[in-house]
Amino acid sequence: MTNDATKTTSTDRFSLINKFLSELLPNHQDLIPLDQDASFRRYFRVHDSDRTFILMDAPPDTESVADFIKVDLHLASIGLRVPEIIYQDIENGILLLEDLGNNTFTRLLNSGENEEDLYVHAIESLLTLHQRCASTNIDVPVYDQTLLLKEASLLTDWLYPLLHGNNLTSAQIQHYRNIWIDIFETLPTQQSALVLRDFHVDNLLLVNSKIGTECALLDFQDALIGSPAYDLVSLLQDARRDLLPGLEEKMLALYFSTMKKTNQHDFNHWYVTLAAQRHAKVLGIFSRLHLRDNKSKYLEHLPRVYRLLKNTFQHTWMRPLEDWVEEHLGDHPLLNTSHKQP
Repeated sequence: MTNDATKTTSTDRFSLINKFLSELLPNHQDLIPLDQDASFRRYFRVHDSDRTFILMDAPPDTESVADFIKVDLHLASIGLRVPEIIYQDIENGILLLEDLGNNTFTRLLNSGENEEDLYVHAIESLLTLHQRCASTNIDVPVYDQTLLLKEASLLTDWLYPLLHGNNLTSAQIQHYRNIWIDIFETLPTQQSALVLRDFHVDNLLLVNSKIGTECALLDFQDALIGSPAYDLVSLLQDARRDLLPGLEEKMLALYFSTMKKTNQHDFNHWYVTLAAQRHAKVLGIFSRLHLRDNKSKYLEHLPRVYRLLKNTFQHTWMRPLEDWVEEHLGDHPLLNTSHKQP
């Protein structure tokens, strides 16, 4: 249910947006809402004469367009395709962006586009990101163990209460945290990369340019400096869709064939660990979206993410987490693929 305060806030934002557009594009005609993601940001397509633009509405008390601007300009500087920033109002959290079209990878896949071809484009973008020495020359936080642990703890904060209707004890939570601390201690030293964090088909677009077909990037404002394995996990162990059998292995092989100096054993250790961490985090986030934000559509993905998490348990250093998960989560109906979501 929407309360009066929320209605007022929404009305105020639309008034602000209309003022912004009337000053910048006095002849604009339409403001068409686009699909909303899991954040507080909203996107609209704006028609003005024979051009269209994308308007990002990011309330300053919940989002920061300054982060988007910084990362957008940096990614463009190292040769990656991102939306051009046409105009910015940092104080009010409004950006007018280049419209890169509707060909998200998700839409293309749903229309029958060749899956492997699209994923090759995505891997090529990651290779550009990981090969350019300048990619880490940006002032963003480090994806350190403190943050990794905080994110993994979303599982205990939100998934467990969703499943059982009550909270874990402080001892049970600490046991879970200690397991993760021990897991992180097993990680080998690795060269850092710029991590975009939500690198998956919903946030990738196929665009045509002077140099041919390119993969364009969206939703990167939360970028951090961390392991190059993270964005590969995000792409190849997608929380919202199943990949064709064998495609994950084929794309990893493509990645390693170019990154020849990468220690594959160490990389795989990070890949498995960050897969488990990300799946634990996403299970918590999807639960929070249902419990706190009334966005229940994400519950349908819980079984897939839980399965992906359990797939990491075949590795010896993950066995303590397997024991904890089996004891406290088990085979709850919401985590079972045969269960019909509400």
